[in-house]
Amino acid sequence: MKFRQGLAVTLSLLLGLTLSRDLERVEKARFCTWYLAMNLNPADGHIMDYLECWDQDRFIGTYKEALSKDYLNRVVWSHPISYIALVRHQAGEIDAVKVFRFIQGHKSLLYRFQNDQRKVVTEGGPLQESISAMAQNLEDDPVFSVDGDLAFNWVYANNGVRIVLTGGHLSAADSNDENTHGLGNHISFGEHTGAREISNIHDCPHPSCTNKGGKPIQLQGTDHGVDGRVNSGPVYGNYAIYVSEDATSFPSPGQMLQLELEVEPALRFF
Repeated sequence: MKFRQGLAVTLSLLLGLTLSRDLERVEKARFCTWYLAMNLNPADGHIMDYLECWDQDRFIGTYKEALSKDYLNRVVWSHPISYIALVRHQAGEIDAVKVFRFIQGHKSLLYRFQNDQRKVVTEGGPLQESISAMAQNLEDDPVFSVDGDLAFNWVYANNGVRIVLTGGHLSAADSNDENTHGLGNHISFGEHTGAREISNIHDCPHPSCTNKGGKPIQLQGTDHGVDGRVNSGPVYGNYAIYVSEDATSFPSPGQMLQLELEVEPALRFF
């Protein structure tokens, strides 16, 4: 009798432990994770232009200053993902966010920036677009003032932009109009003066916007090459790039960013 009672207690404990673990797995399965891949601060003294590390397996910055200075996590950068979020933030507080789904899933950002030349890489437009009612400087923001999908590695003539939205101006491959603007820019490859981290939207193609024929172009912050055709401008915020294998929604404006963020999925495509 005592043996049977002891066995019953043991089985009961094992069953309870199994159910607890199953519930824990179910609870974890409810959430998806966003990972911080890159942060751009256009006024930290480091110029993350077209030529700086986007297509290289390198770590930039530190975990401690990941959301206050330029940062690239090489582990996240080389991990296969299917979703991307572009987030403008003020000292880690979300200002505005757009979430996109890649046309080709399960490929890393490193692979995409090494191989997807002049290519539209997302489809259907943003899955989520959230902008704070307090957000400022939206009229010419390179991400939040234009519609469309994301295009990578938009090289034209001797110039290039790493991330641009298709709702803005996309220069023809042989055009030297210097009028495609986004994140990670460079004008005239081979000349350091052409390095530009974040270039705002402006309908002012070269040579009408130069120190000779018109007003200089105003860029965000001070992280750009010394060029008489451009002026330093106000910083609209830091721009963070988050990626995920399965997350389709992102925390809303006003919430604080971290290296990793867990969310409940808003959509499931399979």
